[in-house]
Amino acid sequence: MALAEASRAIATILSGRTADEALAAFEASPHRSAVRAIALGTVRWYLRLKPAVEGLVARPQALSKEVRALLAAAAHQLEYSRNAPQLTVHAAVDAARILRHKHAGGLVNAVLRRLVAEGPEIFAQVDQDLARRTAHPRWLADAVSAAWPLHSTRILEANNVHPPMTLRVNRMHRSPDEYVADLAAAGLGGRRVEWGVGHAQPPAVVLDRPVPVTAVPGFREGRVSVQDAGAQLAAPLLDAAPGMRVLDACAAPGGKAAHVLELTAGAVELWAVDIDAARLERVQENLERLQLRAHLVAGDMRAPATFWDGRPFERILVDAPCSGTGVIRRHPDIKLLRRPEDIPAFADTQIAILQSAFRMLAPGGRLVYCTCSELPAENDAVIERFLALEERARTAIPAGRLAPGAVTCLQGVQLLCGSAAETDGFYYACLEKTTSGAH
Repeated sequence: MALAEASRAIATILSGRTADEALAAFEASPHRSAVRAIALGTVRWYLRLKPAVEGLVARPQALSKEVRALLAAAAHQLEYSRNAPQLTVHAAVDAARILRHKHAGGLVNAVLRRLVAEGPEIFAQVDQDLARRTAHPRWLADAVSAAWPLHSTRILEANNVHPPMTLRVNRMHRSPDEYVADLAAAGLGGRRVEWGVGHAQPPAVVLDRPVPVTAVPGFREGRVSVQDAGAQLAAPLLDAAPGMRVLDACAAPGGKAAHVLELTAGAVELWAVDIDAARLERVQENLERLQLRAHLVAGDMRAPATFWDGRPFERILVDAPCSGTGVIRRHPDIKLLRRPEDIPAFADTQIAILQSAFRMLAPGGRLVYCTCSELPAENDAVIERFLALEERARTAIPAGRLAPGAVTCLQGVQLLCGSAAETDGFYYACLEKTTSGAH
């Protein structure tokens, strides 16, 4: 049953829905954990599994989405699980019947038996191509290779590795070292992140092994939050001080806004704006758990007149909507859902938000632009376009090394997945507003 339900979820993702949306339909299933593991594992490796399976089918284009998904899910089990191969084949034939594709049972049986017998040779042929070996769409593998020729293989391979569970320690309550001791007392292992420059050192602790968030000591009490160490650089780079007006321009789910409040002991006037009112509920939940307060606003940053009171902000964080190519290891469905034409569309939105936010920035103020993308078209190229449009803007690249393996670009700093810092992929640029028109 789990294989059949996972195949339905995978088929939904192949139809263009996100993994979260697809898996939500199986929250009440008694096989929920297995369905999630099979579906996400298959999606992670789908673009490697697909050519292996389709090479064994006479007319692969004639397969229904559910049968295609079932073959990929079963191939994933054969290639990446410890299940007995024959049991996987039998389960897949049963799943075809459960999915009401009984007529496909013979095909499923024949394809998977050949994959059992010839798998090493089949995958060796597939793996001669880097994009297929690392299960990435061709356009994305090419874009990463063009942008980061010295790092591309490592990035693509790291996108398929399960990420560590990293916590942000709330320094209003504990230091990272004290929290590591709390973990040890609870029988859990962890280590603090040692890198960072000055005040930009993230208060991050990496667990030795992931655990349910309910088992994280101090989570309910607001002593820690779950957040990648790379994401924890945003608030220190913003460098907000008590008494300032601060805008988090694309706030949901609220991790970075909460971090700003933690660093300033809640002594700033923080506006958390997001275009999606439903997502602001998640921001509110996070703030309540941490016992912090902010002014939550549902609004489109491209139309500030609909929500802004006209008073400038000394600090603005633009965590811009982007392709998410730096967080593929957490969201493998990005590899199947994102299209090359999405990138220029994101860049146009990013420019529009950036221009609007900059108009709301006080002279002498700082704006931090960040994305979870590793594509320069959404990062340095966006900042260069913006600087050409706004004569009062200048960049201030952070001094020192933000993280091991971080790359200093022309306008900002890029963290790459697979680097020594072990973070997701993030880009940061710091912009300042001059008091005159000169750069």
